[in-house]
Amino acid sequence: MSLTRYFNGKKFTLQRRVISVVLILLSPCVWSAATIEHWQTEKGSRVYFVPTDSLPMVDIQVVFDAGSARDGTQFGLSALTAGMLDTGAGDWNAEDIAQRFESVGANFGASSSIDMANVTLRTLTEKPLFDKAIDTMRVILSKPRFAESDFQREKNRTLATLKQREESPAELANMAFYNAIYGQHPYGHPNLGLLDTVEKFNVENARHFYQTYYTASNTIVVIVGNLSKTQAEQTANHLVSDLPQGQKPAPLPDVPALTKATTQHLEFPSTQTHVLVGLTGTYRKDPDYFPLYVGNHILGGGSLVSKLFDEVREKRGLAYSASSAFVPLLKEGVFVASLQTRNDQTTQALAVLNQTLADFIAHGVTETELAAAKNNIVGGFAMRFDTNKELANYVSMIGFYQMPLDYLDTFQQNIQNVTASAIADAFKRRVDLTHLQTVTVGKK
Repeated sequence: MSLTRYFNGKKFTLQRRVISVVLILLSPCVWSAATIEHWQTEKGSRVYFVPTDSLPMVDIQVVFDAGSARDGTQFGLSALTAGMLDTGAGDWNAEDIAQRFESVGANFGASSSIDMANVTLRTLTEKPLFDKAIDTMRVILSKPRFAESDFQREKNRTLATLKQREESPAELANMAFYNAIYGQHPYGHPNLGLLDTVEKFNVENARHFYQTYYTASNTIVVIVGNLSKTQAEQTANHLVSDLPQGQKPAPLPDVPALTKATTQHLEFPSTQTHVLVGLTGTYRKDPDYFPLYVGNHILGGGSLVSKLFDEVREKRGLAYSASSAFVPLLKEGVFVASLQTRNDQTTQALAVLNQTLADFIAHGVTETELAAAKNNIVGGFAMRFDTNKELANYVSMIGFYQMPLDYLDTFQQNIQNVTASAIADAFKRRVDLTHLQTVTVGKK
């Protein structure tokens, strides 16, 4: 059942975006509306709550330190376990669960990324509908069945996806790139795993992973929506009430330092070659995060106004687009510059990419470029979380990585405080061109 049945869907959303922009322009204190309240449940789960009153609905995320970094040698187990949650729980099979959410207009999901597993719910706050949705989520979290037939179906679905992945040059390039940077570190393998690891899984593997990581001590609960604090406290306590206490997993190992540059080419029968160049980058609590973030916006993160786009696409027409990004994680994520070009232009495009990166590190940014980047970032920041769901995603990030609770309030000022010299210093220290990892996938 779609929520548009209740709220006129896109028309309402558009109106709300317009109102949000007006408020942003008129009120210097608008960010106080996103004040995050924080406490712990009786079982020690951390809770992050943002009350909103725009709609009679709430977005909830229950997050576990149970991403693919916790797979060990069983690559893909985190993703498969998360996919199993709503295939059966308590007395309900998958169809029963879907019907329970459908009957109250709620949307449920479960997924896994590198650092975390995330179980989400969007539901109306009218009490009968809300109570049914929350109770269904609680049972899914605490009493998943892990039936053999459901497991085999999910496993076969995953294997089919992995086989299709072998036909995607973009996916192959991404896997080779992460492996080049991380090697045997827990960040080095793909989230969905590999064919030879997933094929060996049995249902007991998924059950054991769930029992190890889906515990109250390893949980944060994020609630954003039209609830009082008392209701939020009751909801959080109810959701984790049947989870075992458990314990937090051991800290992830540090990412090994790269010692040399490498280049590898994977032959693929395509007309285009995918090019990835990069190395280890930044992490969520990195003191260099904001200089790197603003600097990368100028280098390749600002899409049509970035240096990479201008040099590769506008001046030479070597690719449809070229970009760069830092991917901050609990430990150091990647810094990657990428493009896709015609096979016969690969050498030239790669040379331009590398030269642009070298020039950027050598010469830094101008004050004009810095001012334009700040205006672009600050001007668009509010629109990134102008819905409860988007705001919940940010709050989940803040909670999981234990960022300052005023992160959203201070974000714009942190951007404005970045200087050209800070960008130059951060890039020279953190982007060592002698350690670049280069991966190309295409036809020579």
